Amino acid sequence: MAPSPLTARRDLGEVEAASSRHNWARSAVEATDDAVFVGTADGRVVALETATDSTPDASERWQARGEHSVVSISATDEFLVVGERGGDGLVRVLDAETGVARWTYATADDVGTATKDSLFFRPYVVDLAVTGDRVVVVARRYERDGEARVWRSVVLGFDRGGRLAWRRHVYASPIAVAAEGDRVAVAYNRCPNPEQDGLVLLDAHTGGRVASWDPGTDGDRRVGDVAFAGDALAVASHGDKRGYLLDFAGEPQWQLDLATKRRVGDETVYAYPNHVCVADETAVFVTGNTFAESTRDPDARHPDEHTAVGVSVDGGDRLWTRDTGGFARATVAAESRVFVPSAQHFREREAERHGVHVFAPDAGHVETMGLPGIPTAIAAGGSVLAVVEEPVEYHDESVTRGAYRLRTRPIR
Repeated sequence: MAPSPLTARRDLGEVEAASSRHNWARSAVEATDDAVFVGTADGRVVALETATDSTPDASERWQARGEHSVVSISATDEFLVVGERGGDGLVRVLDAETGVARWTYATADDVGTATKDSLFFRPYVVDLAVTGDRVVVVARRYERDGEARVWRSVVLGFDRGGRLAWRRHVYASPIAVAAEGDRVAVAYNRCPNPEQDGLVLLDAHTGGRVASWDPGTDGDRRVGDVAFAGDALAVASHGDKRGYLLDFAGEPQWQLDLATKRRVGDETVYAYPNHVCVADETAVFVTGNTFAESTRDPDARHPDEHTAVGVSVDGGDRLWTRDTGGFARATVAAESRVFVPSAQHFREREAERHGVHVFAPDAGHVETMGLPGIPTAIAAGGSVLAVVEEPVEYHDESVTRGAYRLRTRPIR
């Protein structure tokens, strides 16, 4: 494979290689105008000055140490908010210049502590956002008793000094939060309680419910992601495998089939729309793995699995479609570009699929930057693309591909 234009900027230490199937999140990254912040599997947060071609080593600004994997980061020019998975599900707010902790909060006080010594049962700060005078935190904890699955979750609104302004307890599984102006949108992936909507729009200042929406489908799968699109919301629906644009009253303005159920050979298969971002009046949706009604490991492949789709916000017209080749953990936008990482396709296991795809929102694919390992966290900001690469070992090979490191590239 040719050298990637994503330059290796910093080794992040040792980490157990991912395998054929996808690991849960254990890293995070964020980029601002003058720094890149990386959260690692061993609990460190590393702040690096933004690298340039003339200063390729990306000098370190500071390091802050924690005890558990950093899985979510949101940054401003003044501070960053860091969320952990494990222990107390700690939220740390660190000074952007020094790394000194301004305040901390243990989400386990709201969601409880692990009932079993397993990654899946530990408190998990799923996502974070900063808007206006509010820091918004979404955390959850999972437990299982026989066939019964329970999620204990909380959405918290703090002022910038760490005072808790509001709290909302939910028995559902939040997966993403988006915040803009005086609104906060929370997406819930699994909702065992049929009265829990998959998308809830809140007042950022008070935490009060403004509106809600649900695909209204059978089962507990609801929403995969949400993004603001001006005075509307782009929503990736797990319930019916469609993309939506909703107004702030929760009313659909359009909908689009993304990876709905389809008969392929002897199997009925589908894929979840897992991510959405918005750039230049275009919503970009990204789908995930093929699943089937009758088996967890289908032979068939949905023709729209691992696909990025650009859709005009005004009208819902499909502008372009592109196969991404593998599982994406996120999609981000900056500087009139959309970036979609492609990790392993756990059924096909073709290392050539590892990389990051670049799209022009209105026109589609621009380039693909290959990686030896898998991209597991991605951020774009301050004219810099930042990617955390992790090593991977496929179960039917004895080869370690890639390493645990930060890669960056100017956005152009």
